[in-house]
Amino acid sequence: MSARFRQTLKSDQGFTLIELLVVILIIGILAAIAIPAFLNQKGKAYDAGAKELARTGAEAAETYSTDHNGEYTNISPTVLHEYESAIQTAAGNNNAYLSAAKSQESNKGFTVTAVAAGPTGDTFTITRNEAGTISRTCTAGSANKGGCESGSW
Repeated sequence: MSARFRQTLKSDQGFTLIELLVVILIIGILAAIAIPAFLNQKGKAYDAGAKELARTGAEAAETYSTDHNGEYTNISPTVLHEYESAIQTAAGNNNAYLSAAKSQESNKGFTVTAVAAGPTGDTFTITRNEAGTISRTCTAGSANKGGCESGSW
């Protein structure tokens, strides 16, 4: 072994207590900033699933109206599930589900509502009126930590 390497092994140098405390403090600050941001991501994922399900329900409703002379008569979550098997119509398996689908304005429009899974309980609604105007609204659930701040989306 070289003399320099032996000298390095014999030295008693290390970090001081102050240096270690500063590093621990920096790690603590970074964790305090990052952890809440990561916790909200799961709620946002639940809400994204419900938004997508509402869109899928609206597309299935449009397909239904094509088969029924442009009307939405007798539309329901069960009927939409028949058109698109990916639509879940009851809560379960920690997935979003389509809670309501109904016709409106003399069967010339519709409303489709999806509920997010998990603790958020947010509801996402797509409404199409007789003129063809589409509006999207959400209602925040009791534990809103997701992607719905009551209003439009």
